[in-house]
Amino acid sequence: MSVGVAIVGCGSIGQKRARALGRARLVACADVRPDRAEALARVTDSSGVRSPESGVRCSSPGVVATADWRTVVDRADVDIVIVATTNDVLAGISRAAVEAGKHVLVEKPAARSVAELDELIAAADRHGRLVRVGFNHRYHPALRKAHELVAAGALGTLMFVRGRYGHGGRVGYEREWRADPAISGGGELIDQGVHLIDLARWFLGDFDRVDGFAHTYFWKMPVDDNAFLLLRTPAGQAASLHVSCTEWKNLFSLEIYGHDAKLHVEGLGGSYGVERLACYRMLPEMGPPETTIWEYPGADRSWEVEFQEFLDDIRLHRQPAADLQAARAALAVVERIYS
Repeated sequence: MSVGVAIVGCGSIGQKRARALGRARLVACADVRPDRAEALARVTDSSGVRSPESGVRCSSPGVVATADWRTVVDRADVDIVIVATTNDVLAGISRAAVEAGKHVLVEKPAARSVAELDELIAAADRHGRLVRVGFNHRYHPALRKAHELVAAGALGTLMFVRGRYGHGGRVGYEREWRADPAISGGGELIDQGVHLIDLARWFLGDFDRVDGFAHTYFWKMPVDDNAFLLLRTPAGQAASLHVSCTEWKNLFSLEIYGHDAKLHVEGLGGSYGVERLACYRMLPEMGPPETTIWEYPGADRSWEVEFQEFLDDIRLHRQPAADLQAARAALAVVERIYS
C-alpha cells in the first residue's frame, strides 16, 4: 500500500513538493487560499472528480482540496504531512500533525525561534513521530559529492568553509510576507541563511562561537537584507558566510578547505547557474593544483531525493539526517546574530 501525503501550503514550494513525491501519493492539500489548493489538486489528479456536497475534491479517486489544514492533518489516509507555509505557522501545524500521529516534513527554518521549535521537538518525542526539515540543499548532487569526498578524507584535516548565497529580490519584495518580521521571524538570514549555516555545520560540525551582524542596506523593510557571519567550532575551524538579497545576479558558492585540497561548489541550476564541483588537490611540490571538475547540468532533483530518503527513514525507523536538531542549531545561530 502506498504512503498517503497531505501538503499544507500550496504555493511554489508546496507545488515542488507535490512533484517530488515519487512512490508516495498526494491525497489531500490545504491552503488559506482555496484556489491554490484547488489548482494543486487539479494538476495532481487528472480524474476531475468532485464532491457535490462539499465542493472539494474527493480522495478516492481524486485529491481533496480545502482551506482548513486541520481536516487534512486528521485524515486516516494521511501518513505524512508536508508543511510548506509561511514561517509563523510552520511549527504549530507540524506540532498538530505529530500529535495526530503523522510523520512530518517541514520546510526550513521550521519555526521563527528556538522556543517555538522546542515545543515541536517535545511533541515529536512524546508521540514518537519522525520530523524531517527541508534542508534540500544537502541533496544537490555537487554538495552530496563534496560531502562524500570530505567523509572519505580526500581533503585531509578540514580548516575552514567560505560560503556566499544570494538573490536580487523582485519588484515589491519589501511588501511580501518575508519582509514582515511577525510572519517571517527575520529577513535574509532566517530565509536563505539557514541553508548556508546548515551546510557549514554539515561539513564542520557544531559551532560554539558565533560572531557577525545582519543589516538592511537597500530594501525598505524592517528585516535584514544582508548578513555576515563568522562561526567557529570548538576545534577552531571557521565558517565565513554571507547571505544577501541584494545579489543582483543570483549566486551560490561554497568552498571547503582542507590541508590537502579544496572543494568549490558553484551554482544550484536555473538562475543560479549550472551546478558544478571543482576539486583542487595540492601537489607535493605545491604550485598549480591537480584539478578535477564535475558538472551537473540536469534538472534539480534534490526535492525528490530528499523525500525518498524520508520514506526510507520512516520504513527503517531511522532518525532523519536533517532533523529538528539540525534546524535548532541553525536557528540558534540566527538568534545569536539577531541579538
